[in-house]
Amino acid sequence: MPTTPRRVTQRDIARLAGVSQATVSLVLNNRADTDVRIAPETRDRVLRAIAETGYAADPVARRLASRFNRIIGVFTYEPAFPSGSRDFFHPFLLGIEEYAERAGCDLLLFTSAPVIDGRRRIFHQDNRLRLADGCILLGREIDAAELHRLNRDGFPYVAVGRRDDAGGPVPYVGADYTTAVSELVGLALARGHRRLAYLNMGTTAESSEDRRRGFVAATTAADNARHLTTVDRDAEAILDDLLADRTTVAFVEDFATAVELELATRRRGLTVPGDLSILTLGDPTVPVPTDLTFTGFRIPREEMGRQSVEVLTGVIDGSADGVQQRLLPCELVEGDTLGAP
Repeated sequence: MPTTPRRVTQRDIARLAGVSQATVSLVLNNRADTDVRIAPETRDRVLRAIAETGYAADPVARRLASRFNRIIGVFTYEPAFPSGSRDFFHPFLLGIEEYAERAGCDLLLFTSAPVIDGRRRIFHQDNRLRLADGCILLGREIDAAELHRLNRDGFPYVAVGRRDDAGGPVPYVGADYTTAVSELVGLALARGHRRLAYLNMGTTAESSEDRRRGFVAATTAADNARHLTTVDRDAEAILDDLLADRTTVAFVEDFATAVELELATRRRGLTVPGDLSILTLGDPTVPVPTDLTFTGFRIPREEMGRQSVEVLTGVIDGSADGVQQRLLPCELVEGDTLGAP
């Protein structure tokens, strides 16, 4: 199958012309700032690179060019901004960076917000939110009171992940966990499973609620579908509970818990999926070593990041048609951990 050519970016033009990306942006926007001087030969090199590559400025960048700072804020509610290459947030940031470059925008990371009760707060005494044209919010749980204030103040923002209304609808780009979990239940039922257990982390975040909703909606054909909370319980105790109830397949919210449960099963001389099938409801949030490919689904995190910037630029420049709320499909993974009961 032929592949789609990669889109030429301002970064590519800058590399070919031997200049900075900022210089390319100035040439493209025909800026003539009195404090910025571009030598004619430099401008010619940039224009030649543009002609040779067939570069076309993204229409979003053109809309934003004359009216805004073209600075997009990124705020995470976790205590420290993630930096590990395998961190759960890393793919989101890759997607955000990619589309921000297409739109000719710089990213501003809001890292100075104080941590109160283990969570960063957007609004505080030295709040710098207005330095950006708008902001993307990242976090497993986002403070509803702060969403309410953002809606009230009319500041452009987009949440990554589905969010409940907060003084009005919340613009977001999320993953369709409900459908993904329902499809996994369908796979298990098709293999003959009728005693299913859902292992939740005990959180009230929308992402967890969506997963549980998918499980409940799809288990009407099961003889016994139950929910177990894994908070403060080790894998051995969880396994005891599953075996006592004659559970044949466990749907596990937390990837690390799934790995621990598989190891506990093997320590008992049992097998996965022979004695217990284990399905994971998303990617690991931290690196978890395992040789198994778990049956489950992958979250479209990079695409969520890209589309969050796309939605935000529409909010900023006024081209969005109402409040945008997008749910992207997850990718099912048929791995090694789902068998017949």
